[in-house]
Amino acid sequence: AIIAMSGGVDSSVAALLIKKSGFECIGATMKLFSNENINISREKSCCSLSDVEDAKSVCLKLDIPHYVFNFSDKFDECVINKFVSAYLTGSTPNPCIECNRSLKFDKMILRMKELGFDYVVTGHYVQVEKNNNGRYLLKKAKDLSKDQSYVLYMLSQEQLKHTLFPLGSLLKSEVREIAEQNSFVNSAKHDSQDICFVPDGKYSDFIEKYTGISSKPGNFISKDGHIFGTHKGISHYTIGQRKGLGISYSSPLYVTDIKMDTNEVVLGTEADLYTDSLIADNVNLISIDAIEKPMRIKAKVRYRHSEQPATVTSLPDGKIYVKFDEPQRAITKGQAVVMYDGDVVVGGGTIIKAGVK
Repeated sequence: AIIAMSGGVDSSVAALLIKKSGFECIGATMKLFSNENINISREKSCCSLSDVEDAKSVCLKLDIPHYVFNFSDKFDECVINKFVSAYLTGSTPNPCIECNRSLKFDKMILRMKELGFDYVVTGHYVQVEKNNNGRYLLKKAKDLSKDQSYVLYMLSQEQLKHTLFPLGSLLKSEVREIAEQNSFVNSAKHDSQDICFVPDGKYSDFIEKYTGISSKPGNFISKDGHIFGTHKGISHYTIGQRKGLGISYSSPLYVTDIKMDTNEVVLGTEADLYTDSLIADNVNLISIDAIEKPMRIKAKVRYRHSEQPATVTSLPDGKIYVKFDEPQRAITKGQAVVMYDGDVVVGGGTIIKAGVK
């Protein structure tokens, strides 16, 4: 097994558990970018030298080889460029999903096969189960507060077949305890919260530095065309945003739409944020081959969203239409909609339109 090791406590404990299970293991840390190339501090991202050293330290303790795989070209092409392009066209992407899709599973499993190994192991909090029909199911973790099934909805049957998630049946507190008992150097290390290549959360600043292009100001408008003032450029805003608008008004205003063609940001009330339907493309199904008729599910439209009852229908062009029982707040183009049947992931896709009838 190849253990994908970020230098964090989760992947370190995953390595320990797999080694104890009798697997022949190597640890592999992915180098995704050079911090200096994107103007961030060396110690502020998952690709810092300290993270590599932490992973190496754990591998030394476990007596397994440690390697660094350089996937920086692929990361730039598939993650950073798509992230920047999405923001510049009025979408709000989830780069962790794209990184999982293109790097952690696609490239890592390819490397696994090249080296003659059988599995890739990660520290994600999910569970995999094979049903009676031989189909692999992706299921929520035991620790629902750490469940990461939302960001793994794109996994294929082939990828699920070759991936192990040893933390899926554990609580985070138990993982920390295992790390402490084994005196891992990173046992008390904080979990990463931000996008790894934008650790300060200032997405628009990153985009300007990365592209060398300044944001183009435009108008804040109401849904009926009234001009409220001037915005700083559409990459500064996302649906549902209230802070940082710089607009004084008699009641709170929120970003309700971003009009790419006219470079306008639409503002409205809290009530204007609620819609009960969406269309998604780039659909990946896990628990079933196809949605042959309208199907009752629960769905979530962002990582921290609580899943809500809905009906999903397959469209002729391969997209899906999701109609919620109740309107949902700030359904956002570029985010993922992920569908569940109990604790099993049905599948998901990328939201391209909200509020469709």
